[in-house]
Amino acid sequence: MTMAVVFGGGFPLLKYGAPFSLVVVLVAYWLRPPVHGPLDVRLDNVLSSLLRAERKAGVDHVARPRVAIGFGGCVDITVDGVMLLNKIGLQPSGQPVHHNYIENAQQLVESFAYFFPPGAASERYVLNDTLFSQLVEASREIPGNRWSVGGNAPVMAGRMAMEGCDVLLGANFSPDLTDVLSQHISVVGSVIDEPDIHLILEYPSGATWGQYTSKRANRYIVHSDVHNPYLASIQEFEEKLKDFQPDLLVIGGLQMMDNFPFKLGEREVLLSHLARLLSSAAPNTSVHFEMASFVDEGLLGELLKRVLPHADSLGMNEQELPNLLSLLRGESVTVLSDPNPRVATVLDQMRELYRLVNEHRHMIPSSRQLTRLHVHTLAFQAIIVTRGSSWKNIMSATAKASLTANRHVCGSPEIDPGKAKLIMDESFSISRQEGSQRIPLLETRPVSCWEEDDYKICVAPVLVCTDVYQTAGGGDNISAAGLVLQI
Repeated sequence: MTMAVVFGGGFPLLKYGAPFSLVVVLVAYWLRPPVHGPLDVRLDNVLSSLLRAERKAGVDHVARPRVAIGFGGCVDITVDGVMLLNKIGLQPSGQPVHHNYIENAQQLVESFAYFFPPGAASERYVLNDTLFSQLVEASREIPGNRWSVGGNAPVMAGRMAMEGCDVLLGANFSPDLTDVLSQHISVVGSVIDEPDIHLILEYPSGATWGQYTSKRANRYIVHSDVHNPYLASIQEFEEKLKDFQPDLLVIGGLQMMDNFPFKLGEREVLLSHLARLLSSAAPNTSVHFEMASFVDEGLLGELLKRVLPHADSLGMNEQELPNLLSLLRGESVTVLSDPNPRVATVLDQMRELYRLVNEHRHMIPSSRQLTRLHVHTLAFQAIIVTRGSSWKNIMSATAKASLTANRHVCGSPEIDPGKAKLIMDESFSISRQEGSQRIPLLETRPVSCWEEDDYKICVAPVLVCTDVYQTAGGGDNISAAGLVLQI
């Protein structure tokens, strides 16, 4: 039976036939619910499964975990890196060249061109105050520039306070920066008038600069610190630690020492002081060291001798893992590595690092055993935990680290599958050795865990953000979120 549709005025629309049918079809098309393809359904399933895994463990918000974090703090200015370089008239010229530090505009151009195409994160000290001031002033005029509290320790502190911890932060801060921190963060250190500035040159995947195109979103950081390389708050931090009695002690920001022009012996004195602080940590206080971009082999050698032996947990990305591993093998530091490594490659490197670090510690008095290793990559998260150690909830922690990667980079606590993609393979080998087990990525159980030797391994895919808000601070947020569920 055909029904005539009548609007006010009493004119039946049936006689208008085809035109009206077309309107109805168009309206129905515009208002139709979105059609989900196989990939959309898969992303939804992986997301809901990761969220379930994350919720299996939680933080006691009554007896809040106590975390002490050092060192340093700054103001981060985040800008579009290509736009900034273009604004001050810097275009790529000549060949990409790696520089340990930046002395002039030409070295900045060569260094940015070295890290930009593969999309590798990097951080460099700028010796030239005039050049750094020029960059900072130009950044103020870049559309969309953002100012925020920065530095490894404050960023990790912010995430841990957000996730339910009480935090003692060792940092020299200006009063206006202290005022914007969470009420669950207590700052110890000197009050300064002018905080150090870190300039974050962000760029998205597919960004172009001259003849170069970035393969993935990342950032290139430059700074000219005067406080952070000296671990300026260490004395006050050490004094407060005795009464604070943390469940976890976190050390980060030591890359500020990388290629900094210390006077002879200054750096060694500072790191010796840090080693004494770490060695005095109570046995029931876990110690985590967050790696960063290091290129100074002398500094890395000092860290191997004075810092790593006192940490039972390490966090790092896919660039920092082979960097540290090469030094432990007695080789030169690896400055640039595969920015998108396969799971099997990373797991083999993690096994070797776990073994070499623990072998190295037997020669150092009062050292701790490495019982936790977390590597965060663009495509996946991987955590190793020694069986019988104090670290708990490895599966939930790996899921939380994965979800935090998306939340931070997209700049939203809610994850939108429409702004995400999976780049981890449909299945992965657990080692590059021939005949190794292959594990499928299951939508309903995306966190894969298994036991080997004296440890357990968990791997989780990352829902990679396709609408990037920020990459800087990603590693710090990811590591902190994973740690929260394991203390």
